Amino acid sequence: MRNRSLLVITTAVTAGALTLTACGSRDDKGGDNTGGGGVTVTIGLDAPLTGELSALGLGIKNSADLAVNTANKKEYVKGVTFKLVSLDDQAQPSAGQQNATKLVADKTVLGVVGPLNSGVAESMQKVFDDAKLAQVSPANTNPALSQGPNWSSGDKKRGYKSYFRTATTDAIQGPFAAQYVFNDAKKTKAFIIDDKKTYGAGLAGTFKGEWEKLGGKVVGTQHIDPETKDFSAVATQVKSSGADVVYYGGEYPAAGPLAKQIKEAGAKVTVVGGDALFSPEYVKLAGATAAEGDIATSVGAPIESLASAKEFLDNYKAANYKEAFEAYGGYSYDSTWSIIEAVKKVVDGNGGKLPEDARAKVVEALQGVSFEGVTGSVAFDEFGDTTNKQLTVYQVQGGAFKPVKSGTFGG
Repeated sequence: MRNRSLLVITTAVTAGALTLTACGSRDDKGGDNTGGGGVTVTIGLDAPLTGELSALGLGIKNSADLAVNTANKKEYVKGVTFKLVSLDDQAQPSAGQQNATKLVADKTVLGVVGPLNSGVAESMQKVFDDAKLAQVSPANTNPALSQGPNWSSGDKKRGYKSYFRTATTDAIQGPFAAQYVFNDAKKTKAFIIDDKKTYGAGLAGTFKGEWEKLGGKVVGTQHIDPETKDFSAVATQVKSSGADVVYYGGEYPAAGPLAKQIKEAGAKVTVVGGDALFSPEYVKLAGATAAEGDIATSVGAPIESLASAKEFLDNYKAANYKEAFEAYGGYSYDSTWSIIEAVKKVVDGNGGKLPEDARAKVVEALQGVSFEGVTGSVAFDEFGDTTNKQLTVYQVQGGAFKPVKSGTFGG
């Protein structure tokens, strides 16, 4: 995997500040390894780099790596060399919390990209917030992470000022899917299933609320254990329910086998899910025949259609990463770049130096960051949520997900 290591640069301390004019370290052969920088700023990354969700996690890692390498090549922040340190959470909250503690302990870390999973994010938020360390997720979609547990009743309260995300939330994604399935796909009877996780249960809940509001009928609900790949019992329930659509709140490792078994049971349904189904892995696991016609919503517009993404796409290809950037690559690049922009604001506003309280200053700067990124305009609202509310519906056609409709949710 292409992940260029950057040597730690000698840091000169003057009057309680890290100066950015220190001499760079030199390698054993006498070469200069500064990349033009006088101090190293580490950007941490947490994602599932192994395990069933590693396709998404490695796409996140590679895209963050590309952003760091691009910033260094351009010498984007004068006197600063950025370094990426990536940790594997295996999609487990306990591992995520341990990784958060490790990243906080490294004083050169001024921002963290990740995680993928909303449940993992829950375990990390307080650790980062207590340390005033910025966290920007390219993939978390559960609204409670930024707006508090009572967000759905209108009582929105931001719990952690250090938490930001470039992906829009399930408060929009679930209803957006419901409107498409009811109004465009003309389905009327839904069987709703979730995996009981933070992301899956939350997404299914927001779909259900809008579905019933539109006049759609819920003919059954069920929870599954995603670790057990035998879904024959729920498949039988779906068939006997008369449903014409199954909405699944969860991730592709379980969604693929679930869809396959539902179709094999003889249920004539379209399986629909959120951004965690939007991967070629879903089609592989379900089988191209069973997956045909199934639907996934995902954040933003199709990246290949965006003029703002052309440079990213070209550079990613040129970098020869072994893995695809997947659903969150553009958002990972933009999450990483938002931290780089925040560091730049802090340095430029402090006479070319990093202040002693650089972490807290980066959090403050992130709140006001605004730039044109890979995925379009990147900025954060009062909750730390992205101001970009666009979503896209994708359908499996000919064995691959193809975009069929983009837009924003109209409540």
